[in-house]
Amino acid sequence: MIPGAGAHQLFVSGVLHEAEETIVLLSPAEPGFWAHVRAQPEFADGAPDPLDRWSARVIGALAAAAGGRAAFPFGGPPHAPFYAWALHSGQFIAAPMRLLVHPEMGLWASLRGAVVLPGRRDLPLPAKSPCTGCAAPCLHACPAGTMSAQGYDVPACHAALGGTDCLSQGCAARRACPISRGYGRLPQQSAWHMRHFHT
Repeated sequence: MIPGAGAHQLFVSGVLHEAEETIVLLSPAEPGFWAHVRAQPEFADGAPDPLDRWSARVIGALAAAAGGRAAFPFGGPPHAPFYAWALHSGQFIAAPMRLLVHPEMGLWASLRGAVVLPGRRDLPLPAKSPCTGCAAPCLHACPAGTMSAQGYDVPACHAALGGTDCLSQGCAARRACPISRGYGRLPQQSAWHMRHFHT
């Protein structure tokens, strides 16, 4: 649906309709995404926000080539409703602590951007919930107890991060998801994101 996405280690993780347009969600394809993106010029020029700038350049070009426009989960306000789009696509669900979970990415679910195409294209069938039959280890894996059925306590997470391995390995709750463990995301990528999250 988005020719050339795979060459940039991106895959179509969800598709939905909004009015008379089709929104195609793009996510990192693992294994291989982090090595690919780290080799791009945005990571060598010393300027801020290299991953967002890479996403804007690459997904912007993919959108133009497909005859659509790009949308991103950064750069607002206003902010595009990526969480709602993901749920509406039928390929993501809200995990027990409300974070997004995906049948391929698990709780490493991530969206780098979207291509908005004119017209209503065919949609894939909704995915089976990856949480069905799962014992929800994500709810109990956080060493600081910041995940619960009531949601994710972000201030408590920030307060506890210095005393956990989450800064170097990525969120313990996300790591506990059985699907996350098979996704191929590198700890170095998670550590990079956690450093930026915690600044």
